Amino acid sequence: MAYDYTPYPYVQPPGLIAPEPRHEVIIVGAGPIGLALALDLAGHGVGVVVLDDNNVVSVGSRAICWSKRSLEILDRLGVADRMVEKGETWKVGRTYHGTREVFRYDLLPEDGHKMPAFVNLQQYYVEEYLIEAALKNPLIDLRFKNRLTGIDRHSDHVFLDIDTPDGEYSLEAGWLIACDGAKSPIRGMLGLDFAGEQFEERFLIADIEMEADFPSERWFWFEPKFHPGQSALLHKQPDNVYRIDLQLGWEADPKEEAQPDRVIPRIEKVVGHSDFRLDWVSIYSFQCARLEEFVHGRVVFCGDSAHVVSPFGARGGNGGLQDVDALGWRLSAIIGGAPNRLLGDYDRERRYGADENIANSSRTTRFMTPDAGIERLFRDNVLVLAEKASFARSWVNSGRLSRPCTYPLIGADDRRLPEVSRPGSVAPDAPQGDSWLLSDLGGEIVVMAIGAEISGLRGAAVITPKVNPDVKARYLGDAPGAIYVIRPDQIVAARWISAELDTVQAAIDAIWEPVEWH
Repeated sequence: MAYDYTPYPYVQPPGLIAPEPRHEVIIVGAGPIGLALALDLAGHGVGVVVLDDNNVVSVGSRAICWSKRSLEILDRLGVADRMVEKGETWKVGRTYHGTREVFRYDLLPEDGHKMPAFVNLQQYYVEEYLIEAALKNPLIDLRFKNRLTGIDRHSDHVFLDIDTPDGEYSLEAGWLIACDGAKSPIRGMLGLDFAGEQFEERFLIADIEMEADFPSERWFWFEPKFHPGQSALLHKQPDNVYRIDLQLGWEADPKEEAQPDRVIPRIEKVVGHSDFRLDWVSIYSFQCARLEEFVHGRVVFCGDSAHVVSPFGARGGNGGLQDVDALGWRLSAIIGGAPNRLLGDYDRERRYGADENIANSSRTTRFMTPDAGIERLFRDNVLVLAEKASFARSWVNSGRLSRPCTYPLIGADDRRLPEVSRPGSVAPDAPQGDSWLLSDLGGEIVVMAIGAEISGLRGAAVITPKVNPDVKARYLGDAPGAIYVIRPDQIVAARWISAELDTVQAAIDAIWEPVEWH
């Protein structure tokens, strides 16, 4: 394969020799979500043990499309610059019907953001960068080849049984975070099931290595000549690796279709030659589903262990990182003495985000794989119309690409200020000379006084961003100034054109209370 899968060393855990003291947090799963959460918690001063039953990064490219919002989160954790440097940056997508280009789109038409719209980078690189950062952090104890085999839940802790190459041992955790993937063993141990929809469709994913001049764009075909009656997707990745997705139909035999003598002829039709090397193949079906609740006493579910969607739209890994963003600051605050009810807000917000992702993914799948009759007639006519009429292009659905949801928060909101920075939304980035606005946000509550002055606040840092055209467009509009309260996850909590000190302080204090929603 194109990537060198070097195993990480197994180290005998101290619990095999003598009982360990109770750990504040134990995370199960050293994928991107578990590692990112460990780094986020460590950034808040919380010690974390991460357990993983493997000792290599994920095999195959798996998640490859990392959104602007994910990159902003990972920038706080110290790995985004490496990802952007290594990855294939893109923002243009092209949609085809047969041989005709129906339309193209630009996901980030404006300048003035540190992070690009999307970076394509194989999941194994992302895990490598996160593992390296975790191993350097003294607050993170990363344990490979440590497999969770049992859970005993109590009111104030969780008791864990763990198997290693050297035998079994036990640990206690104040909190157990399940980041153990779509087939989550923890979910099984607790007897929890997903609720949702299983789609009767199969797709082929293939990574190929070849020299080619395809641009760094997303290409999606409905009914291409090289794959009649089905759909296809092409993405460029680093190291001359290309991701190809091909719809196969529900009747396809997964074992048979994964054989090289079946895969290679299909790929030859896509790229027009045989000068490539097959790197990785996977046949998959999927469901769009989630747990009814993400918090179960002292066990919290995060990422694919809590919710799953189709891979079209890059909503899996990116949605999981938004879980991390909503959980880390709350859990660290609880460990520091805040009430446990803060996790109720994590549960509600991320169920809302998961439902939004599931709805978008379900619509995508139905558009890509319409039933015979009215669904297919609608899909085919939309594609014909979209080629000629711009208003119909928003109806074409080949994967509505991941964007952070806007939570329906009830917070002070002067509607004369720009819509892009309303409460519940991610604070938009903007240049600040040689730095970026988001670099001053995150990890703590921040009050932004833009063209305004305020002082004497408790429990928040105050910054005064430089007013430039980007700041004005995203935060002020026609207003001469404004005051924003930003949560530790860079979510806008409240905003005013002007406000008294007591009003702003009340908004800061309210962040630690149960969230009210529209």
